[in-house]
Amino acid sequence: MERLEAEDRIAELRNLLNRYGYEYYVLDKPSVPDNEYDLKLRELIELEEVYPDMITPDSPTQRIGGKPLEGFKKVQHRIPMLSLGNAFNEQELRDFARRAQEGTDGEIAFVCELKIDGLAVNLHYDNGKFIQGSTRGDGTVGEDITSNLRTIGSVPLSITEQGSIEVRGEAFMPHKSFLALNKAKEEAEEEPFANPRNAAAGSLRQLDPKIAAKRNLDIFLYGVGEWEGKEMTSHSERLRYMHELGLKTNPETKRCKTIDEVIEYVNYWTEQRPNLNYEIDGIVIKVDDLDQQEELGYTAKSPRWAIAYKFPAEEVVTTLRDIELSVGRTGVVTPTAILDPVKVAGSTVQRASLHNADIIRELDVRIGDRVIIKKAGDIIPKVVRVVTEERKGEEQPFAMPDHCPACDSELVHLEEEVALRCVNPNCPAQLKEGLIHFVSRDAMNIDGLGEKVIEQLFREELISQISDIYRLEKDQLIQLERMGEKSASNLIAAIQQSKENSLEKLIFGLGIRFIGSKAAKTLAEKFETIEAISSATFEELVAVDEIGEKMADSVVKYFEEDKVMALINDLNQLGVNMNYNGPKLSQVSSDSPFSGKTVVLTGKMEHFTRTEAKQLIESLGGTVTGSVSKKTDLVIAGEDAGSKLEKAEKLGVKIWSEDNLREIAESEGMED
Repeated sequence: MERLEAEDRIAELRNLLNRYGYEYYVLDKPSVPDNEYDLKLRELIELEEVYPDMITPDSPTQRIGGKPLEGFKKVQHRIPMLSLGNAFNEQELRDFARRAQEGTDGEIAFVCELKIDGLAVNLHYDNGKFIQGSTRGDGTVGEDITSNLRTIGSVPLSITEQGSIEVRGEAFMPHKSFLALNKAKEEAEEEPFANPRNAAAGSLRQLDPKIAAKRNLDIFLYGVGEWEGKEMTSHSERLRYMHELGLKTNPETKRCKTIDEVIEYVNYWTEQRPNLNYEIDGIVIKVDDLDQQEELGYTAKSPRWAIAYKFPAEEVVTTLRDIELSVGRTGVVTPTAILDPVKVAGSTVQRASLHNADIIRELDVRIGDRVIIKKAGDIIPKVVRVVTEERKGEEQPFAMPDHCPACDSELVHLEEEVALRCVNPNCPAQLKEGLIHFVSRDAMNIDGLGEKVIEQLFREELISQISDIYRLEKDQLIQLERMGEKSASNLIAAIQQSKENSLEKLIFGLGIRFIGSKAAKTLAEKFETIEAISSATFEELVAVDEIGEKMADSVVKYFEEDKVMALINDLNQLGVNMNYNGPKLSQVSSDSPFSGKTVVLTGKMEHFTRTEAKQLIESLGGTVTGSVSKKTDLVIAGEDAGSKLEKAEKLGVKIWSEDNLREIAESEGMED
């Protein structure tokens, strides 16, 4: 076949196969038999082998899976992928609706969506092409799994929207695929997956995309991240437009005008979920109007305009064989029930939380008891009742110890605490848990240095405190179980890279009591250096927004410890960054044009990408939001600005053109 003829045939085949794929995977209405699709795909593969320069990223042949990856790259989400607050009953749903109504003007309508039990992902399209896919990760940083997401037939490799857009959803494994996968694993005498969610997550985190391609995954998309596409006024309108673009949305989604309609939807799917061909673990309810979403805003962890209703907890009976004690990084001794394996909510469970000594006494839990456990939105189920009527008299009472199970130090009850606590600063269990926390995703995020590796390093006495991590050498790592030369090199590189982390990662990683990731970021933004935080007074700390008295007192007491300051100095000597890398509040002049202002970007810009404009505004003290409301101070409008510009004009909001933004960039010396 001549080149020009081949070029035409390749284009024809791609169009046909993309249409067939859309009909099969998205519409669930195939128009041709499978063998016809396979024949055309084979023809396209053969033509592309002859003319490899004609292969494009959106060709159907690129779904098959490429070469195995060496590891997953980190991806910084342009807009964080936040988690949702939970509701467990009708009253909590009504409370959510009441709070939403009180927090915004006008009548509220809702969109209800099935909460797919899979892996949250972000798909980035630019100029109509699928260029990157990533996991949610910690909400701020995920992993690049583009190659694996390409293998999912319902993920379009190209769409007609030309702007830079991100769509978010849940990748999952249908029941049929899950059963086939576990059957194959059992035949190969391999451990089967506990549930479809674990199977989906495990498939998408395979370094070899060919394995993911065989797993027959699917996806439903339910939201957006960065969006430079068509402007819309409601979430339901967005979903319709996404569907028009060929992006797969869930057909069971419903717009509800009242909370009563929402509750009807919840009750219906609570009963009907066994009839679906995929797992769901609840219902997501969102305020439909985007301006109302903007007005309601966010808490530190979740949007105020959405909530996840979790289905009623499933309760099962099993036998409690033992009670295991563990010591956390703060010294709290926690009892855990060791159970006969039992299935709860689709997962096989062998451990359940007993929380503390008071719970054990209240329940009168004894070793050998038949117990009821339930799982209600928790990762680890909990023991809720003892089946005392089944006791045989052989069950053994359990008493919490007086001494730490890890170091044998005397345990204490601190004032106003239920928990028993080990206060020995050299307790090996606390030291190990502190190390695991330090390298975790929300802290220093050292890829490859997971819990099992930390335990090996600790057991081999290669590390005993945080600073030891930065003294590790490749030769030491190679001696560890399942640690080859390549893995050791990658881990050393990841440790070195973590030295560049911004200050808030270090603050959170240190494990200061009451200081979570959000508070760590607040402290880093305000004080900018570890030296300033460590020398801050209680009064200076409590004066910071979102830092309460308990937090302030904890920070002061933490840095009063000589061993803490010795650790900070040690880390500093080892090259760990001690400064905040983000936009510094101290450098933002109060007369900056964006200082304290809420800004909305709309329309297409020629000189800036949306991300560049957002970063410029934020570096000068402004906050960029997605919708115009009465709280908006300024709208910057590019070409083809639509409803946001119209609304700004109606509300009398100040409007700038892109030229105004360029002038600001030039005056601040931010132009090339």
